[in-house]
Amino acid sequence: MKKIITVVLAALTCLVFPVGCGAKDNDDRISVVATIFAPYDFTRQIAGEKLKVKMLLPPASESHSYEPSPQDIIAIQKCRVFIYVGGESDVWVDGILESMDTSKMTIVKLIDCVEPVEEEIKEGMQDDEHEHDEEDEDGDEHDEEEEGEEHEHEYDEHVWTSPANAKLIVAKITDALCGVDGGNAETYKANAAAYGAKLDGLDQKFREIVDAGKRKTIIVGDRYPFRYFTDAYGLDYFAAFPGCATETEASAATIAGLIDKVKNNNIPVVFKRELSTGNIAATIAEGAGANVKVLELHSCHNVTLADFNAGKTYLDIMNANAEVLKEALS
Repeated sequence: MKKIITVVLAALTCLVFPVGCGAKDNDDRISVVATIFAPYDFTRQIAGEKLKVKMLLPPASESHSYEPSPQDIIAIQKCRVFIYVGGESDVWVDGILESMDTSKMTIVKLIDCVEPVEEEIKEGMQDDEHEHDEEDEDGDEHDEEEEGEEHEHEYDEHVWTSPANAKLIVAKITDALCGVDGGNAETYKANAAAYGAKLDGLDQKFREIVDAGKRKTIIVGDRYPFRYFTDAYGLDYFAAFPGCATETEASAATIAGLIDKVKNNNIPVVFKRELSTGNIAATIAEGAGANVKVLELHSCHNVTLADFNAGKTYLDIMNANAEVLKEALS
């Protein structure tokens, strides 16, 4: 909390003394700020060029370790629509919003747009919080405040990975945009309808791939932010860590267990996440056999700077996911 207060005070200093806090923004369009890539892209598909849409998370950055800069605080303070996930990686948001007058701001929380599910700990999955709980059972002291924090953030936040969920999120964002810019409401609704049809097509594409697949299990040698995706298509999975784990190194037992899963199920692909080193996935693939590939399954949390500058979209990424999924299930 002290860190948040410090950031807020720094931001307010920039507001009072704008010199040195960056050049003045002369763009007078209504401002929309999204914390991560998926809702940022949804918004620009709906709004086109009619609104000023900003993504807070810098391209190629890890969302779970993101801390807002003073300029980010100013961007939030000036926006009319603010879109954030509401999960564990966004724990900083509440403190920031509490420090501001949000009476003229429309806030969209992604985890409230869909039916959330609890983050799952699968067989063999390494989980730092679970291990911590086991230590507590052995008699170590446990801080009640930490218990409350863990309970508060128990839902899997990666709600946008399912195209059906993405469509629900798009509808909520569209409502927000129409509310702050009624003059362009019909344009936003038309764009959202066209985009929703593309999401329906993407959803159907995944269903056909899964129906045609030889297997229904995938292996992810990484954190696992794909719970909503695999639930949507009836897929099973095994992974090194849950989606919001802070661990970066898997234990020998976790790796050995995943190697066994690959071998026993004749799985041809081990997935890694975007912006990951892929070291764990590579170790699993190497241990499982020469014919096992490492491919990227992209969660749309963030993109590389090159992809961001090239205008890569959620649909681009998810269509690429469809191709690697087809190979993994073949």
